[in-house]
Amino acid sequence: MLNNLKSKIIFKTYTPNQILLFPASLEEKIDQNHPVRIVNTVIERINIDSLIRKYKGGGSSSYHPRMMLKVLVYAYLVNLYHSRKIEAALKENIYFMWLAGMNQPDHNTINRFRSERLKDVLKEVFGQVVKLLTDQGLVSLQEIYLDGTKIQANANRYSFVWGGAVNRSRHRIEEQLKELWAYTQRVAAEELNDTEPIQFEQIDAQKVGDAIRRIDQALQGKPIPRQIRKKIQYAKRCWPKNMAKNEQKGRILGQRRSYSKTDPDATFMPMKEDPKGKGQLKAGYNFQISTSDQFILNYSVHQNTNDINTLKPHIEEFKALYHQTPQSLCTDAGYGSEENYAYLEKEGIENFVKYYLFDKEQIKAIKNDPFRIDNLFYNEGKDIVYCPIGQPMTRTEEHTVYSETGFVQQQIRYQAQNCNGCPMRGPCFKGKGNRTIAINPKLRKYKRKVRENLLSEQGLKHRKKRVVDVEPVFAFIKHNKGFRRFNLRGLEKVKVEVGLLAIANNLSKIVA
Repeated sequence: MLNNLKSKIIFKTYTPNQILLFPASLEEKIDQNHPVRIVNTVIERINIDSLIRKYKGGGSSSYHPRMMLKVLVYAYLVNLYHSRKIEAALKENIYFMWLAGMNQPDHNTINRFRSERLKDVLKEVFGQVVKLLTDQGLVSLQEIYLDGTKIQANANRYSFVWGGAVNRSRHRIEEQLKELWAYTQRVAAEELNDTEPIQFEQIDAQKVGDAIRRIDQALQGKPIPRQIRKKIQYAKRCWPKNMAKNEQKGRILGQRRSYSKTDPDATFMPMKEDPKGKGQLKAGYNFQISTSDQFILNYSVHQNTNDINTLKPHIEEFKALYHQTPQSLCTDAGYGSEENYAYLEKEGIENFVKYYLFDKEQIKAIKNDPFRIDNLFYNEGKDIVYCPIGQPMTRTEEHTVYSETGFVQQQIRYQAQNCNGCPMRGPCFKGKGNRTIAINPKLRKYKRKVRENLLSEQGLKHRKKRVVDVEPVFAFIKHNKGFRRFNLRGLEKVKVEVGLLAIANNLSKIVA
């Protein structure tokens, strides 16, 4: 009786071996508001003449660069970064099939297009996408927020070359060569009478080889210790070669302190993210972005480990891209320096760039501390600094300091006349003699102006907005998109990956 009351079970038709043209039209399977349509629409509207000029013509036909660009942008939008996975998606994913018009380039073609064709032209494509956004009123180029993060390079973590080790190796060869030359002058002075002395300044591999040959010739037939003879033979065999290696490493290093053998453009940097939760030195790049309402307006990649020297080149790229400068700039304290403040003043950009210790200055105890150098009264007309009890501190000397970029800074030292018996000496100054301080007058002026800007109503608004504008973009890229390591090697190729990430970020904002 119960079996009769039970409803009849009905299954949908399933005929796996049936011959069927599926789907009849890919267009029918894609929603009108799907992100792939946004990618298609935006890339169709931009000019790709500079990309087309990358093709020489002749030979076999090539996949259309607009189609390839669409595929790569959409791939980075949906977190596909490897060329083999993109190749598979073009065969299996209807969104990729529709976007590529059923074209199926293999992973080598995809990788060559990304590495070679997009190099030097993707920044222009990115700029056109941003201009489309500005025309639609979605973003503004006037108020920007700048920040940076470190992203690991596609390099072996144990392939490091340290600048300090290279310099020590060169110095060791130079010192040992000097010792050999001094020994030769003592033992074979007559043989060296007609030869010019060796110049050890700016010594190179060729000079090392010439010096060792002269030493060896001068000591031929002399009763010298066996250890000296073995050292000369080793020097002939190894020192010129080692010096040449050091010279090559020095050229790769440039102004850097380290690089990776597997990606010489990458610099070893402290990384916050680590599988074990510990910050470690890894080969990477300094990725800088400027944003407005979480849209990326400009991106740049640097080999510097810190942010202080990235501001100027980043803004210069902004100017080259849009032929204008932003109205205002807001950053954290990592960018605060006299050089950057002078540059922003020259470019007419309103400065909301924090300086070191700005946040600490807001603590009442530090802000009102009368013994802090920044709180001492400075009379510009008389060029005198007054200590907390009103005693004048006069100028004693002036120093010129050069930054890593060659920027000239002036530091002036002032010294109190008599600190002995001063009732304030304990909390004011614990050293011996009279208190001496160093002041950079120009930086002092810039900091005073920046402090006024940051504490103003407009500055407070920018400071609050910065933490919800530029910083979430890095969180989106690293955590939501899972991009924590570059796939390509070399600075120029890394810039392509960053550009694709930036375009994908902006298009995802449109979709949202």
